[in-house]
Amino acid sequence: MTRPTPETLAHSVRRARNAADAAGDADQTRAAATPAAPAVRPAPAQVSGAGSLVRSLEALDVDVVFGIPGGAILPAYDPLYDSTVRHILVRHEQGAGHAATGYAQATGRVGVCIATSGPGATNLVTPIADAYMDSVPLVAITGQVARPAIGTDAFQEADIQGITLPITKHNFLVQDASEIPRVLAEAFHLASTGRPGPVLVDIPKDVLQAPTTFAWPPTLDLPGYRPTLHPHGKQIREAARLMSGARRPVLYVGGGVLKAGATEGLRRLAELTGIPVVTTLMALGAFPDSHRQHLGMPGMHGTVAAVYGLQKADLIVALGARFDDRVTGKLDSFAPDATVVHADIDPAEIGKNRHADVPIVGDARHVIDELLAAVTAEQAAGRGIDLADWWAQLDDLRERYPLGYEEPADGTLSPQYVIKRLGEIAGSDAIYVAGVGQHQMWASQFISYEKPQTWLNSGGLGTMGYAVPAAMGAKVGKPDTVVWAIDGDGCFQMTNQELATCALEGIPVKIAVINNGNLGMVRQWQTLFYGERYSNTDLGTHKHRIPDFVKLAEALGCVGLRCETAEDVDRTIEAAMSINDAPVVIDFVVGKDAMVWPMVAAGTSNDEIMFARGVRPAFDEDDI
Repeated sequence: MTRPTPETLAHSVRRARNAADAAGDADQTRAAATPAAPAVRPAPAQVSGAGSLVRSLEALDVDVVFGIPGGAILPAYDPLYDSTVRHILVRHEQGAGHAATGYAQATGRVGVCIATSGPGATNLVTPIADAYMDSVPLVAITGQVARPAIGTDAFQEADIQGITLPITKHNFLVQDASEIPRVLAEAFHLASTGRPGPVLVDIPKDVLQAPTTFAWPPTLDLPGYRPTLHPHGKQIREAARLMSGARRPVLYVGGGVLKAGATEGLRRLAELTGIPVVTTLMALGAFPDSHRQHLGMPGMHGTVAAVYGLQKADLIVALGARFDDRVTGKLDSFAPDATVVHADIDPAEIGKNRHADVPIVGDARHVIDELLAAVTAEQAAGRGIDLADWWAQLDDLRERYPLGYEEPADGTLSPQYVIKRLGEIAGSDAIYVAGVGQHQMWASQFISYEKPQTWLNSGGLGTMGYAVPAAMGAKVGKPDTVVWAIDGDGCFQMTNQELATCALEGIPVKIAVINNGNLGMVRQWQTLFYGERYSNTDLGTHKHRIPDFVKLAEALGCVGLRCETAEDVDRTIEAAMSINDAPVVIDFVVGKDAMVWPMVAAGTSNDEIMFARGVRPAFDEDDI
């Protein structure tokens, strides 16, 4: 996996650690193997704090930042004017944060966003929280009022360090300009190693203006920060023993497998053992959807086979997953007969929600590689695994309860059909970025994800407005890849102003607006649980065509298209695919009554999964 750590930073990271450990663990830090830094360090350069900041970004091999200038951060924008770092001027700081996240998720590199103090910084709170929940490597740089004014309620002052303390992996308030190179190097190292996450660097205006010297590489000072990357051998052997003796095992795969670059090892482990695989919403693409052993996505809107496979398992091997409530349903009824092997790089996750019988702390890539060796040893000793009966039961479930949908009775366009055809036409090499709601779930169900880093969404925080700016960032990071944002008419209206940024910056993203005229997922809950009392979910995009998404797209410098019939779906998608020099927005006008199935209602057991409205799957006594 490509990482942003430059040669000199990799050298300083190794030097700051114990030499023996570093020699053995250099690959585990997920930093690229690099030659040592030059023996002779260049003489320090005389610069301002702002100059030191920009030169640090250059030394860290940052190619793009997303941001908006303002008073407190303005000193940084002057040296940025002459920098090799590309700055993309967004229309809202939230867009900067989500764009940096999309860039990071698509490339595996650290995403960078910049904002000024006060409201500029607080507008980054949502994308920072989003990155924190989904373990995305992000560095947010904010300006702050001058040091003498801190604490005086000065104009555009906000304690962004305190505000973001619960939603950052770490954050800094820089007090001296000489600290800037070290703090930036530490921020990037923290964001991209161990369990990735967002790091905030807050710099007062007078620190940016102060004269200082710039020298690189700095010496990192991170006492106590040593992620455990190699798992304990005894725990690995115990996990392999359990896997060899299980009758109903499941590999429960989370986003940590993608973060670790462990997808190839996962496939080998699955094929070696024959164990069925489920991939969470954040892990789609970690294991090919088309693979015979893939049961699909578990959880609230997962497949029947995946939900019941987990529920009735006698062994769950969780890899880089966190037993999220959207997967487990009512926690005390989740997988009651399962022994749990839980592997995660973050020890805080293990046992947090579900007791782990075999806890394994380590990087998913190393965990999987060592499990491969241990399982191979088990098989060589004649302790193989026979899952014929288990697969017969699961295959029966897959055959009886496949994912599907009914065509709308009123003749309106089916949103599921639109998304299915979009995935088939754009193909498995495209990157798909989803907003949050019904369209997100349909995109997870009806597009086949065969490769890692082709599915981006806001999983943990569930942020409406994520898709358009995240797609922008993904396209910047992967300019030669087709990037589709699949958004709802509600989500789209939160951040669509970033399409102006895309038009002006030459970022030809493609946006499919699934326009059902409503806040669709909220309306579905009102249908099911609130007696069809549709309080404040009609957006007016159907009745009044306010806004008219085609005209809005054109006003923002994009090509606008509209599709209202199934006969026109393919032609419209293909027209959008043929346009590569401008952003494209398609207004897919779909029916308002479509629902996402299957569904496990919030707070209920996975045993109560519904296959359609009020319909639970029927299981025979011999079923699982």
